[in-house]
Amino acid sequence: MRPLRMAPAVPFFRPSIADAEVQAVVDVLQSGWLTSGPRVKQFEADFAVFVGAKHAIALNSATAALHLAVEALGLARGQAVLVPTMTFASTAEVVRYMDAVPVLVDCHADSFNLDFDDAERKCTAARDGRLPGLPPLEVVGMIPVHVGGVMVDLAATRRFAERHQLWVVDDAAHALPAAWRRDAAAPWIRCGEGTAQVSCFSFYANKTITTGEGGMAVTDDSQLAERMRIMALHGLSRDAWERYRTGSAWDYRIVAPGFKYNLTDIAAALGIEQLKRADEMRTARESLALEYRDRLADVDAIELPPMVDHRQHAWHLFPVSLRLEQLTIGRDAFIEQLHASGIGTSVHWRPLHLHPYYQDQFKWTAESCPTATREWQRRVSLPLFPGMSADEQHAVVAAVQSACARHQR
Repeated sequence: MRPLRMAPAVPFFRPSIADAEVQAVVDVLQSGWLTSGPRVKQFEADFAVFVGAKHAIALNSATAALHLAVEALGLARGQAVLVPTMTFASTAEVVRYMDAVPVLVDCHADSFNLDFDDAERKCTAARDGRLPGLPPLEVVGMIPVHVGGVMVDLAATRRFAERHQLWVVDDAAHALPAAWRRDAAAPWIRCGEGTAQVSCFSFYANKTITTGEGGMAVTDDSQLAERMRIMALHGLSRDAWERYRTGSAWDYRIVAPGFKYNLTDIAAALGIEQLKRADEMRTARESLALEYRDRLADVDAIELPPMVDHRQHAWHLFPVSLRLEQLTIGRDAFIEQLHASGIGTSVHWRPLHLHPYYQDQFKWTAESCPTATREWQRRVSLPLFPGMSADEQHAVVAAVQSACARHQR
């Protein structure tokens, strides 16, 4: 029997929950209304104002938001969507929910964001029938991911989408609050402020704000918003809160075969209070990230995440890349070294084209996205969260320095 592994002294993430959030949840528990109701409505309204969108639909996950977005946009069986290979499972799986084809696109080596040159190649190959094992495909959309909290170039995204006549859905799971601007003289545009037909945010436990589990879809399109609202709760014509409020009609109509994706008032109450601190928590993350950059700058065996011009970084992640040619150990052994020092880590992510499902179903190989194939093997995400103490960050820095020095080639 293998010995039990002790939990790290510095966790990869720890949520920041203040007394106001606790009291807000208690108030809901004592209110007599726990599921989607007045707190959800308030959370949606507050969130729409915060990101600068006309409509916000609160949901039980960002995956639900992505699914509702592609459904509302009419993604049909056999159509194709450009999806970055460097992302979590949900970005591509929602395309498969619609029996459509995710066309996997390589990444940039520094930011891990979508590579538009490869997107051009893949889009053309898909339409010409030059993807292995697939007929010519109708490419109708793209789902860029703002990896780690640094936004994809919006101008490049818009030019690409317009040239290829694609709709755009933002996978903004890491991008709250993140912003982009064209140049130093231009105003900041927040992710969700008209940055796509639909932008989809996550409130998972390790995100800038959390509802435990949860997500939000935002859009400026009233028809898309209405379709997503209907499909989020079984395709019913009236939601439960409207039906059960005193004086409201009991009846409803099923207008489409929808899903069960609604957020609860319990979660929304937490989200309302967390949203009030979103900018504060982003600033705390940024301060920690800048401290990491300063204290790890002299460690030759690692590359630090880039500071991208004209981006307000959400700093959801602090990923470093190992210069493996300077070390006698690989990435996985490096992680074990940090864990032995009590430091929690993660890897973001194994690229989709290296997972069995996408290799078996769509014939993707390691050569399909060579940059992602190479770079993910060097990648380690270090702990970063609001409330991380100076001692905790010092322990992380010391562990990284020690591991690199001990295994310097």
